[in-house]
Amino acid sequence: MARQPTGPPPPPTVQKLRIRYAKRGRLRFASHRDLARALERALRRAQVPMAFSAGFSPHPKISYLGAAPTGAASEAEYVEIGLSVRCDPEAVRAALDAALPEDVAVLECVEAGEGTGSLADRIDAFVWRVELPGVDVDELARAVEAFLAADVVTVAKRTKNGLKDIDARVPVTSASASAGAGCAILHMVVRQVTPAVRPDDVLAALAAVADLRPPLPPRAVREAQGRLDDTGTVADPLEPDRTAGAPDQEAHAAV
Repeated sequence: MARQPTGPPPPPTVQKLRIRYAKRGRLRFASHRDLARALERALRRAQVPMAFSAGFSPHPKISYLGAAPTGAASEAEYVEIGLSVRCDPEAVRAALDAALPEDVAVLECVEAGEGTGSLADRIDAFVWRVELPGVDVDELARAVEAFLAADVVTVAKRTKNGLKDIDARVPVTSASASAGAGCAILHMVVRQVTPAVRPDDVLAALAAVADLRPPLPPRAVREAQGRLDDTGTVADPLEPDRTAGAPDQEAHAAV
């Protein structure tokens, strides 16, 4: 006979909150698993009333979306949490931000709007900024021009199944160069594909088409995630929740 769970069932999810956070500084080198553990500990320290899954090993209801690669900073990481008690989203944001390490900043917290769909369905593109120390902006501009002029640029990408040839050109919908302080800066919008095309893949493509080889390690920052519209703009994925509006603040509990 199958074992049956004992004890009372977990409280239901009464509210979903969607959170945007940044990882900066030294924590850009933290893995997604390490950041997930830090977030779960911070939720406990902040005494956020989490909803839990049912069964023999209940887990807090947390959903992560498209984590940035290890080594890249980000201003647009997203997570959704389920709560067992209604809370003021801004109070949750402030409490969680105070409980996290300094290099992780909780930038925004909104209540998931009813009937607005899933957060994952609102993300199909990323905005990247890549600083290239020691690279001249004109050299980068020429490499970007050559890259955009190509129909296909094949590079070798390391995956869990070994090296795989991928096309790094087609997912890049736009790219440009600008001058920074002691570096050239690559700006690009990249569509979500499988396997993912990341900044290091595009840099490998620039090396292939124009022999661009930065003398120092690049510094990549994911500036935004969202759905790419017909104008080439990446939309804010939390905007539908803001537009839907939150319930009366009096119905929210403080954290």
